[in-house]
Amino acid sequence: MSQQAQQIPPSSDEAHEPETPHLDFQGTTPYEDYVRADVLTHLQHTLSDDPGEMVFLVTTQVMELWFTVIVHEWETAAGALRENDVPTAMAALKRSVRELEALNASWRPLSQLTPAQFNSYRAALGEGSGFQSAMYRRMEFLLGEKSASMLVPHRGAPRVHAELEKALHEPSLYDEVLRLLARRGHAVPEAVVRRDVSRRYEPSPEVEEVWTALYAGDETDELARLGEALTDVAELVWRWRNDHLVATRRAMGAKPGTGGSAGVAWLEKRARKNVFPELWTARSHV
Repeated sequence: MSQQAQQIPPSSDEAHEPETPHLDFQGTTPYEDYVRADVLTHLQHTLSDDPGEMVFLVTTQVMELWFTVIVHEWETAAGALRENDVPTAMAALKRSVRELEALNASWRPLSQLTPAQFNSYRAALGEGSGFQSAMYRRMEFLLGEKSASMLVPHRGAPRVHAELEKALHEPSLYDEVLRLLARRGHAVPEAVVRRDVSRRYEPSPEVEEVWTALYAGDETDELARLGEALTDVAELVWRWRNDHLVATRRAMGAKPGTGGSAGVAWLEKRARKNVFPELWTARSHV
């Protein structure tokens, strides 16, 4: 072969061929070090021989992961509102809307369960029930659904109990919103601003009037847009509760729930409650 032929440059296609990825690592892969996939994919320990239990278990674990990131977003939003940083709070709330959509989609693998299918592994749950989820309880606390009695199931887990107790006594996301409105000159009653944040939030006619005025004004106002972001969150929380209700009703009818709950009757009561109530009732007066 001539010297000239040996020096022919590679074709355009050859020059742009993708490089082989790095495959040889001394220990675990960087992906594993960051994601901890090996830990996540070995946390499933089924207690029955029914193949459907794996779906139930993994779906429930995925829900717990979504609870965790949503709590992170709402705590970020609450902290930003405390510092009067509405844009950062809005960004966190908007992310949480996408995360709530993904959380709600978690019901789909379970939504077609028949009573016989659920009964085939229900005994494996024992006294276990979703209302015992500490991370979900932190979500509820951030929404203003406070209840000291919900700490009781976690007395045997000191770290979890301490985190929940801290969350119980911190202002909820909505508390921080209302405090911001007050600092901006809106007529939020002092009793609401100074309320005992460890107790469940109760609707206020004066707060309803504040939201009515904001919604009757400039729709592009920062606080009006904050109200709509909160309404997006509230709507998806309501959908979560209703999807939970429907999936439970389909799988077990009106039977008592695991863990001593009233099952569907308890879920029906929860589904009737609105998150951030004045944001809904104010609309009737605009």
